[in-house]
Amino acid sequence: MPQTITVGQGAEARQIAVLAREGKGKPVVWLGGFKSDMRSTKAEALDAWAEKAGRPFLRFDYSGHGESGGAFEEGTISRWLEDTFGVLDRFVETRPILVGSSMGGWISLLAARRLMESRPTCAPAGLVLIAPATDFTERLMWDRFPDDIKRAVLETGVYHRPSPYSPDPYPITRGLIEDGRKHLLFGGPIQTGCPVHILQGMKDPDVPWNHALQLVEHLPGDSVSLTLIKDGDHRLSRQEDLERLIGAVEAI
Repeated sequence: MPQTITVGQGAEARQIAVLAREGKGKPVVWLGGFKSDMRSTKAEALDAWAEKAGRPFLRFDYSGHGESGGAFEEGTISRWLEDTFGVLDRFVETRPILVGSSMGGWISLLAARRLMESRPTCAPAGLVLIAPATDFTERLMWDRFPDDIKRAVLETGVYHRPSPYSPDPYPITRGLIEDGRKHLLFGGPIQTGCPVHILQGMKDPDVPWNHALQLVEHLPGDSVSLTLIKDGDHRLSRQEDLERLIGAVEAI
């Protein structure tokens, strides 16, 4: 059963569900994707590896996701980043390895920057990013929306976007888009202070592989490895993909 912690105050308070495995060595922290949860295939595979290797492993659900409280429609990058720091502050006491999938890749980069500034003793020891959706609200959503969808978001406050991963559409809110602009990283160098390994499928319909190349170009000061998987999709959850993921974490 997950533990729960409270993040935020007053009307903004929400319960965040956390699964924490004890172990020795650098803690591995899972940061999931947009509308995903901490019991996804990749997170479960990492937990099984951590149990076998005796490593600490931490995973949680952002507010409005999985087993955490709050409404998904109220979610923004700022809020989910605050959830992340609530968990890190509570459970992480040494330099972690952040493993971010899709949106979690963007949040991992933002978290790395803030940790270097606010908690340098807990700055990441490494990042493993799976199809990192850096700046996705602007680059992969807003910039690609036709005018009628942009108009719907601005006038009604939400666009219900069909998803191949769920029978229900994903609500894309005006608040999510506008808040995302506070956190855009493509525009200058991105500092992480640690090695970065990116895993990217070349048949990913959601985060194109050239988006990962753009990220590499914005990481001039770090040791960066990019693994392009020619037949890989967005999820990268096949057995061979999971083995690559675990190998990347072990290498750091």
